[in-house]
Amino acid sequence: MSKELLDKLQSWYDDDQHDKIVEAIEQLPESERDYELVGHYGRALNNLGRYTEALQQLLSVEQQGRQDATWNWRIGYSYFYMHQWEKALSAFEQFDRLEPGDADVDKYIEACHDIMERQSVAIREITRVPFRERDFSQFWEMSDYADKSYVEAPPTAEMIASIEEELGYKLPADYIWLMQQQNGGVPVNTCFPTAVSTSWAEDHVAITGMMGIGREKAYSLGGSLGSNFMQEEWGYPDIGVVLCDCPSAGHDVIMLDYRACGRDGEPAVVHVDQEAGYWVTFLAPNFATFIAGLVNEEVFDTSEQDKLDDLDKVEYAQFSSLLQSLCENADGIDRIEAVIRNICTQIVEDKGYFAFHADELSMLMYDIQFWLYAGANPGVTRAQYLAEYEKMIAFAQGFSTGGYAPDFVSSWLDERIKQGDIVNKGGVLSFTAAATERLVGKLIAIESGLGDEG
Repeated sequence: MSKELLDKLQSWYDDDQHDKIVEAIEQLPESERDYELVGHYGRALNNLGRYTEALQQLLSVEQQGRQDATWNWRIGYSYFYMHQWEKALSAFEQFDRLEPGDADVDKYIEACHDIMERQSVAIREITRVPFRERDFSQFWEMSDYADKSYVEAPPTAEMIASIEEELGYKLPADYIWLMQQQNGGVPVNTCFPTAVSTSWAEDHVAITGMMGIGREKAYSLGGSLGSNFMQEEWGYPDIGVVLCDCPSAGHDVIMLDYRACGRDGEPAVVHVDQEAGYWVTFLAPNFATFIAGLVNEEVFDTSEQDKLDDLDKVEYAQFSSLLQSLCENADGIDRIEAVIRNICTQIVEDKGYFAFHADELSMLMYDIQFWLYAGANPGVTRAQYLAEYEKMIAFAQGFSTGGYAPDFVSSWLDERIKQGDIVNKGGVLSFTAAATERLVGKLIAIESGLGDEG
């Protein structure tokens, strides 16, 4: 393989242009594809989610690859996302023998063990109490929202056939049976444990509701917000049927995944994460196991510990370099850092977590940040401030809310301008003298109530 081609492949890989890698390699005769080139080909196919094709290519050079850690990583990756856990584990363990201590490989090894154990437990449970002999009398939540958005009339044979034809997939028999008991709705238990982290949580995914078989309700398979809508409008991959929506309002879904079984087979259940490039995370080998594995959200309720962690953060975590420098240059108050920590402690006590919204104390923190920033940057414009805002607390390391809603900040700024507290002179923003005096007075009052330092 020429250095020029190798450089191109690496550049495309760095830019996530995996389709270009595949296209370039496929233009070459197979006789010109050496071991290294096949490795690049397999990696690109893996990154495009074409795991079966990737596996086929990588197995074609198995004899050379057995003692190559990178080859074992790639083939393990293919097996993992084809839900062939034992083969994936074998490949990852071989990588670990060849190159011990890789953190990513360790995570996949742990995930394989976890999935295999969960699957074994779930299968034993399903065997102990067959799916259709289970008590589903308390499975569904009774609510006006569920009735309005999800629950359809019991599906007729004609409706089932029509929806299957529309979607292009045969629905699982156990799913059809459950929908014949109640056709869609919001389950009481809405969380499913995961072996790997997702955009929702480190150890589970959550659903809002389950789509029924019909077209009348918005959240039904054929509804206005159903499976085809999520694939056509939101870009979810054509790997099967969108089964459940999630609390992220469209940014992740639960799907029936037919890639391994074909359109008429028994699909696995997976989580698809739009926020991570439509990343697919295996949940259960079939619908019945997925339903049996749902648990109540209280199992994952970490609010008490989260509050304690955030209280510790606002009391002790280091300020960002920007916020620290602004505090050091603040005029009119000696202990501004202690005042900020005191206010943020009250925010956490009130909310249970550290975040700025539209409440009174959050508004005070918006005021403080602008006062500090404008004091050190007297020529600040609206665009400059909104761009710099996140560096003070929102996305800082240490003392940080871990994110923010830009609309809250811009709405606060608009309101202060409307009230006359902030003036815009030739594009330059500043607090009025009266507004500054009021704010500093509030801060001095808070400061006077603080205990002695040290």
